[in-house]
Amino acid sequence: MNTRPTAVLYRMVMPAHVCPYGRKAMWLLRRKGFVVDDRHLTTRVEVDVFKAEHGVATTPQTFIDGVRIGGYDDLRRHFGQRVPEAGATSYIPVLAVFAVAALIALAIDWLSMRTISWMVLPNFVATAMCLLAMLKLQDVEKFSSMFLNYDLLAQRWVPYGYVYPFAELGAGALMLAGALTWLSIPVALFIGGIGAVSVFKAVYIDRRELKCACVGGSSNVPLGFVSLTENVMMVAMAVGMLAMGF
Repeated sequence: MNTRPTAVLYRMVMPAHVCPYGRKAMWLLRRKGFVVDDRHLTTRVEVDVFKAEHGVATTPQTFIDGVRIGGYDDLRRHFGQRVPEAGATSYIPVLAVFAVAALIALAIDWLSMRTISWMVLPNFVATAMCLLAMLKLQDVEKFSSMFLNYDLLAQRWVPYGYVYPFAELGAGALMLAGALTWLSIPVALFIGGIGAVSVFKAVYIDRRELKCACVGGSSNVPLGFVSLTENVMMVAMAVGMLAMGF
């Protein structure tokens, strides 16, 4: 006798489109030990009729023991999984950048010296600068608009918001290569110094709750300690290179 729980899943499976969330719902149900009665909605008419009949706006829809659980996110909540709310702030994007930058820095150090040395730190900072600049350059218009909310120089000279990601990328790449330090060090000091002062004023003096433009204009990273860290790292990198006589 089959004692496994059962679920009914309605999902779009059309010749030109198979709903990815339907696939995810199927995988999650099976992973949780359910026998799935997989019911395909194969035409737009079938989808519209199903939505109207059940009073829902989206598919897939899962039913367990005759009770509608809902879409894929609702199914995850039903199983006690965390589902990020739309528009919620998160540090995950910038932490992911720092983690990838650290791995790249370690790889560069190992490739060049077959060991891990103190050079991993400047390589990490320079790589993080390049990655953060890349994210900003995906949509410079959005970035510059968010940047104007708190950057003191951009508020006085709007084009600075467009210049910033290129300056950050250029300084990071030159520092990583150890080339043209007479240019990269002043640029990093300049943009990092202004950025640090701007973030500190907005967050710790004016107590404003803003989104940071550090990982691009579409992020929900809150302006705060991590945002300040980006700019402090640039300044520290430049000061360190000056101290070492680069």
